[in-house]
Amino acid sequence: MKILQVSVIVVILDQITKALIRSYLSLYDSITVIPNFFHLTFVTNDGMAFGLNFPGGIYVFSTLSIFLTIFLFWFLWQEKDSHFLMRFSLSMILGGAIGNLIDRILFGEVVDFLDFMIGDFHWYIFNLADSSVTVGMSIFLYFSFFIQPKLQAKTAS
Repeated sequence: MKILQVSVIVVILDQITKALIRSYLSLYDSITVIPNFFHLTFVTNDGMAFGLNFPGGIYVFSTLSIFLTIFLFWFLWQEKDSHFLMRFSLSMILGGAIGNLIDRILFGEVVDFLDFMIGDFHWYIFNLADSSVTVGMSIFLYFSFFIQPKLQAKTAS
C-alpha cells in the first residue's frame, strides 16, 4: 500500500528531529525561534500526552502503544480500498504512533521539543509524532462526520 509511505516519512522526520534535539541541546535547554511565540525546548515525557502519568505508566503506555499500532495497521488494511482521506488520516496516526513507540522502546521516554506560547498561555511541549497523530485524527474525524455521510448518501441514491 503506497499510503504507508506517509507513515514512513512521518517516522523518519520524527526520529531525525528528535535525534537532532538530543544531539544539540541538553535536557531543558531552549532556543528562541520566535520570541514569546515559538521555542525549541528539549524535554522528555515518560507518560502520555499532555504530561499525564502514573506509577508504572511507561510499561502500560508502551504496551498500549504496541497494541494500538497493531490495531492501526489492521484498520488501515481494512480500509485499503476506501477514500484517500480515510487512508491518509490513518497513515498519519500510524506514523506518529510508531515514532513515539520507538522512543518509548529505545529510551523509556519520548523526546518533546516544539514549544508554543501566546502571552501567558503556554501550550504543552510536543513533537512531530504528536502533531502527526493530531492532524491525522482531525482529518479522520472531519472525514467521518462530514464527507463519509455525503458519500454514503450518494451511493444509496
